[in-house]
Amino acid sequence: MTTTLDHREPLAEIWGELLGLDPAEVPHDAGFLTLGGDSVLAVRMSAQVRKQLGVVLALSDIRVEITLSELAELIARRATGGGRALPVEVAKRADPDEPFPLLPLQQGYFVGQQDGWELSYPSAHHYVDIGLSEVDPDDAPEALQDALRRLVVHQPTLRARVLPDGRQRILPADDPATVPGLVVNDLRGVPADDVARSLASLRHEMSTNGPNPGDGPGIDIRLTLLDDGNARLHCAVSLLIIDGWSSNVFYRDLFALVADWNATLAPLEVDYGDYVTSVRRLPGTAAWEADRDWWFDRLSGFGQPPALPLRLDPAEARPDLMATTQQTLDAPTWAAVRAQCAAHGVTPSAAVFTAYACVLARAAGHRVMLLNSLQLNRLPLHQDVHRIIGAFASTMLIPVELDASASFTDLALACQRQFGDAAAHNLVSGVEVSRELGRHRGTHRPVAPVVFQSTLGMDAAMGQRLPGDAGPLGVIDMHDHHQQLRTPQVALEVRLFELDDTMTAVFSYVEEIFEPGLITGMFAELLDHVRTLAEPGAWDSPVPLPGREHPDPAPDTLVLGRYTRSDTAEAEESGPPRDDVERRIAALWQEILDVAEVDRAGNFFTMGGDSLLAVRALARVARETGTAVSVRDFLASPTLASVAARIRAARPHST
Repeated sequence: MTTTLDHREPLAEIWGELLGLDPAEVPHDAGFLTLGGDSVLAVRMSAQVRKQLGVVLALSDIRVEITLSELAELIARRATGGGRALPVEVAKRADPDEPFPLLPLQQGYFVGQQDGWELSYPSAHHYVDIGLSEVDPDDAPEALQDALRRLVVHQPTLRARVLPDGRQRILPADDPATVPGLVVNDLRGVPADDVARSLASLRHEMSTNGPNPGDGPGIDIRLTLLDDGNARLHCAVSLLIIDGWSSNVFYRDLFALVADWNATLAPLEVDYGDYVTSVRRLPGTAAWEADRDWWFDRLSGFGQPPALPLRLDPAEARPDLMATTQQTLDAPTWAAVRAQCAAHGVTPSAAVFTAYACVLARAAGHRVMLLNSLQLNRLPLHQDVHRIIGAFASTMLIPVELDASASFTDLALACQRQFGDAAAHNLVSGVEVSRELGRHRGTHRPVAPVVFQSTLGMDAAMGQRLPGDAGPLGVIDMHDHHQQLRTPQVALEVRLFELDDTMTAVFSYVEEIFEPGLITGMFAELLDHVRTLAEPGAWDSPVPLPGREHPDPAPDTLVLGRYTRSDTAEAEESGPPRDDVERRIAALWQEILDVAEVDRAGNFFTMGGDSLLAVRALARVARETGTAVSVRDFLASPTLASVAARIRAARPHST
């Protein structure tokens, strides 16, 4: 029989490797957090436990406060069949060319690219350009193109295409259409002012015209050669195929291949399609249903998004870009903040999240709110999962209730517990919970458009930092970068990441909907708050917060989460379909939703539909009636009668 003692020695080895400690000196009664771990690093720890001990842990098993002894006891129970384990196993697909589903967040991006949501864009993507020096202008373009070719073979998701019906497939490795073509801009010898204009134009183009895996590669890469051996590497990646963790994997693999023509990456035993096919078996399992019930039982108690004052209803905005403001916290200050976090038993991510929530509360005028968090969400089904490029990320709703009389330490610990509780039920994604909350509230509008994303600790979780040198591509300066984000349904997002020993915070937001100066003022307030966390006294003092718990704006005030526009269409008269147009649509809905009958005033979503099924249904409507109904119009009034009315309006003589 396996005992707890049997696991302590290999666990100490794993913790020592991850935390940079001598395994013999890893205390058995100290928490993972206290020793320098965090929730991101727990991803790699889970994979190592599976690889070395053969025990499958859910990420929800590993709270950051867990001690080595507690983890050993958990593994002993799991090894004998006790406790909650992941209810699926990853396996190679029988046919790697077979299409497979989109994960929930991918579905959201896909529908957004059909202009389905408010605050939608033709492409959901992230753009960044990075400064390079000591570049070999003769060899760098060829080395970069060759590295791209080899990387596309190694990472199947880079060959992914998203099909019109909302599925995805991996193209064969030998398909020439899979390799992104490298565009080289040679600005050597060009006057400085012209260089600046050219870079600004290129940034705008790549930020507003992102790659779309629906019709080509999900990556757009370009290289700008400059004087004195300098250059800039430009890269736009579709969020449909690459998440934040994958972006780091992408650059690590790419730079390794550029630096060495003969480099060989360790082969991957499974790919993203294998993973997705496996996790799509979760619905219906007891563990998945338990998580679903946990979330759905709490919906009625969820707050509203922070009632930030607006100057434009988000439904009326048509943004091309999200505005960006960012700032880096220097290494000494960030080290001091991290030290105080460890002393108070709080992860750096939880500390900054709490500061963010406090800033939002003061700007919105209330202390109870619903926020959204973007999570890595890579279930440790295989030891290669952390090395695979793919869109694994998911959202997680975070209800926040700030105590007006509490110290910052108490607030941060409460927020950390809230994160832990939510992460313990991560088999149901925030996208799915948001859909149900929208049904619960009778709205199609975003229920949590304010987002928090942290990749603090990612380098430690991956086991290495990004390289500083890439052979002919030269010296890489990740600090010298420019970035832009476009993601649907998001009004405001903060992103946190570390470069070397510094911490960078980025606000991306839809500038035209907010009152001038509001977001930049909040950003400055957040950075000031985080800086104060380097001092012990800031943790013990009460935090200034509004007295009101819930939003209570004046009737004529436009705020996030409560709008002047009606959120529901005028009610249709219920009953059976009345004419041929309605009967044709009813038959289609019966097939897609697998229902026996359709009331002409029935809501598509309350009948079991979701946004992806809506896209498919509207495509069928367009093919069978010759009339297109936009996703956005459909979401505003998702009834059979409304769709039929739009078809009749487009075809006055139809019956």
